[in-house]
Amino acid sequence: MRFDHAHHHLSRRDALKLGGASAAAVTTTTLLSAAPALGQDEEELVDREAEALAQSVRGQSYSDEMFDVAAAAAGGYWVSPYGPDDQRGTFNELTAERTGRALRQLRKGLDVKTYQLGEEMFNGFPAFPSAPPRLHDMFLLAFGYDAGADFVAGGGIQSGFDALGPNLVIGHEERFAENFTLQIGSQIDGLGHVGIGTGDERGGRFYNDIYADDLITPTGTTKLGNETMGPMVTRGVIIDVVGMKVAAGATDDFFVAPNGQPVLRDNYRITIDDIENALRRQRVRKAIGPGDVPILHTGWTHLVRDDPNRYLTQEPGIYLAEARYFTDRKVAMVASDTWGLEVLDPAVTGGNAFPCHQELFGHTGIRIGESFVTDAAVADHAYDGVLIATPENVPGATCGSSPPAFMGQPGRAPRD
Repeated sequence: MRFDHAHHHLSRRDALKLGGASAAAVTTTTLLSAAPALGQDEEELVDREAEALAQSVRGQSYSDEMFDVAAAAAGGYWVSPYGPDDQRGTFNELTAERTGRALRQLRKGLDVKTYQLGEEMFNGFPAFPSAPPRLHDMFLLAFGYDAGADFVAGGGIQSGFDALGPNLVIGHEERFAENFTLQIGSQIDGLGHVGIGTGDERGGRFYNDIYADDLITPTGTTKLGNETMGPMVTRGVIIDVVGMKVAAGATDDFFVAPNGQPVLRDNYRITIDDIENALRRQRVRKAIGPGDVPILHTGWTHLVRDDPNRYLTQEPGIYLAEARYFTDRKVAMVASDTWGLEVLDPAVTGGNAFPCHQELFGHTGIRIGESFVTDAAVADHAYDGVLIATPENVPGATCGSSPPAFMGQPGRAPRD
């Protein structure tokens, strides 16, 4: 079947005005009194609040025009709407009230499944090329007994053969090779991860007009690090773009991975029409609004093991118009099951490198979630639920790679 398309026409405006406007379910439980059902009055209040913001930007045109890089480098794009000292960006929208609302949307008396959204890590996990390289190479250390020659030959670490104490303690620990980083696999990028160069001795600017030379130390950043994030419990909305394309028979927009699963094609640009049509197809009634986390489902994770080179060469994703669409809605974060969120096709980007990262981080302080594995939740038609994330509390780190989770309730199949 074919889907009607909303009309969002791109316009060209002054550059500095742009944008302003398969993991398994690990646990199942029955939700009881901890999260009572919404009463009618409260349900209407929640809908009105979300719809008020959506209505204020409905019909807004969003442009792909690249922002004025020189003006942004001079500070025209990097001052926070949350105040001159802010380091949290749209995480300021993660209020206690919104957390409560997110939990209360889980319906009383129905099963709630908790889905693991983190990629399964393994030695050699494909990572964006850099020098020195990003690595996840973990080796086991054994102490207190002889682990054997084969163990050591395979990279295992023997740390003493004698058990400790009269009670004969032995054990194991993990060790990581040089160049291990949190910037690999499933992660939440912090606001100190990507900025814009100024071409002078100060290096560049980051969120809220923080200069690089004021931000860095040899052991981490002085601001915008993981310590500014904290744990988050908020509404998450999975947007099944590839499922919509399969249902529509849009065979030019997806391919079948070696494991038999559909995947959006390498350079597919996810549009605002795609986002809104997918939400309608999934019967997501409440508009995406402040503090929410939209999560794009493309199927890209199915290439991680079977075709890692293709996985890293390109990716489907959004571009600047979609980044500005989410910016207007004050979301806490934009996430995807791809490794970098945004489309890389030069025909779309004009050769610009990761401008959505600059736009989302620098303009409003919206963080980016990468490699969120959503297959199990999509299979259960659990699209609108609760996202839980606890980034590592490492001051000065540029991202958190602790696997996020999604609490959802299996629902009806989409409209096909």
